[in-house]
Amino acid sequence: MSLEVEARHRIGSFLIDAAFRSEGGVTALFGRSGSGKTSLINIIAGLLRPDQGRIVLDGDVIADSEKRLFTPIHRRRFGCVFQEARLFPHLSVRRNLAYGRWFAGVGKSGSEFAKIIDMLGIGDLLDRRPSTLSGGERQRVAVGRALLAAPRLLLMDEPLAALDEARKAEILPYLERLRDETRIPIVYVSHSVAEVARLAERVVVVENGRVKASGTAAAILSRPTGALERRETGALIESTVDSHDAAHNLTIVRAGECLIRIPHLVTAPGRRLRLYIAGRDVMLATTKPEGISALNVLQGRIVDLSPAREGSVDVRVDCGGNIIIARITSLSREALGLEPGKPVHAIIKTVALDY
Repeated sequence: MSLEVEARHRIGSFLIDAAFRSEGGVTALFGRSGSGKTSLINIIAGLLRPDQGRIVLDGDVIADSEKRLFTPIHRRRFGCVFQEARLFPHLSVRRNLAYGRWFAGVGKSGSEFAKIIDMLGIGDLLDRRPSTLSGGERQRVAVGRALLAAPRLLLMDEPLAALDEARKAEILPYLERLRDETRIPIVYVSHSVAEVARLAERVVVVENGRVKASGTAAAILSRPTGALERRETGALIESTVDSHDAAHNLTIVRAGECLIRIPHLVTAPGRRLRLYIAGRDVMLATTKPEGISALNVLQGRIVDLSPAREGSVDVRVDCGGNIIIARITSLSREALGLEPGKPVHAIIKTVALDY
């Protein structure tokens, strides 16, 4: 799947002038509030007609201002999920979901309906009304309704922004299943590093209506880009669940040659997992430390160091095939004599990896 977006549109004194391309999977539009992310997704959805622009999905020209082409919303077959679930309050969950099937114009099979219900874990909610659901449950139903409309593209505009941390933790695993088990491309709007790190393959950074940077999630999250504050930069590590330490409520994951302990996860060994390790949560030592509380001490070698900025440097360390970023003071760099090629140990507190 390929999605090409070019848009230029003025809203009062604010100008959107952005272009990006997605090749499927989850593409995150990332940036601070007011950066223009929602306006961009409204342009893609057809809720906003740009002054100038072009949208192409898999070679199908959805909109082209030069050719005066603008496909109506209902003919785009794009599913939308917003901050608020926007369920029909007078209908049961089952009938809200049935609306998605009806809107598609082509009935989903019973097996497809059951698959989506199972994937989102909403089977026990079917006979309830939206007013009796938690925020996370309502959002899962909203996602199910969008999927049952057989969308070619799923647009998600800050779907977790209105939820507290507990509800976010509840729904994120379902969004991961959605990413991994369906072939539907997703454009996901967020200003949360944690959400982007867990879900996105590609990130488009939006700032003041323009695309500031774009690239893989690992590349974008490893460097400050304006919208991504320097204190938030870190390393995105692909791993799999290795085993569980039930006695200590911990889960051990394998990333390359490294075993990393994280707080306990209720999941089976073998599951793919992304870990985001912020640079500010990593310490470095030139000899293996002893008598410390941190459980993750990874042996590695320095790849490179960033120029000093505001009294600190970012040190990239190769630990068993994983690039870990450590943010340390310039004084620490001098005291430890850190240079490319030097062997070090990266020290990561387990509680800093709260998944």
